[in-house]
Formats: sequence, C-alpha cells, structure tokens
Amino acid sequence: MFFQTWRDFFNMGGYGFYVWLSYGISFASIVALMAQSIKQRKMVLRNVQREVQREARLKQINKGDIL
Repeated sequence: MFFQTWRDFFNMGGYGFYVWLSYGISFASIVALMAQSIKQRKMVLRNVQREVQREARLKQINKGDIL
C-alpha cells in the first residue's frame, strides 16, 4: 500500500481509527503482560529466598537440639 502523505498513512483509507486502536490495544496488552510477568518473577524469587532462609534457620535450630 502506497500513501502520498503522512496524513493518508495515519488515516489508512478511512480505517485508521480502527487500525491504530488495535495496535494501541495490542501494545498496551503486551506491556501489561510484561509488567505482570516481571512483578510475579520478583515475587517468586523473594518467596524462594525467604523459604531458603527459613530452612537454614530450621536446620540451625535442629542442629542445636541434637548437640
């Protein structure tokens, strides 16, 4: 498809609103998914670290009971 001006490009033959709206919604969805994934990854890593620390404390406590 060839456009004479930038205005024609953005207008997309009268369908520009729908085209750019779909691009915008898709982009926003991808950004939201990435943000959620990053947040969830941090939460999982934090929980794993907390669990490792808890296990280390329990191991230390149990070690003290045996002696």
